[in-house]
Amino acid sequence: MGALDKSLRVLAAAVIALLYFLDVITGTTAYILMAVAIIFLVTSFINFCPLYTILGVNTCRTK
Repeated sequence: MGALDKSLRVLAAAVIALLYFLDVITGTTAYILMAVAIIFLVTSFINFCPLYTILGVNTCRTK
């Protein structure tokens, strides 16, 4: 996973968390988006995305 991809995932997770804590998103939508945010954070910290492996996507320039 490339640096830009990791940064965008962390930024998206932060935005989702902010929207949740400001009560902009609520209910089932909030829970689904928070789950997505947690997945984004975990995959960015471990530098691995299982979906990218299945789809054959590689955003890292170095091997």
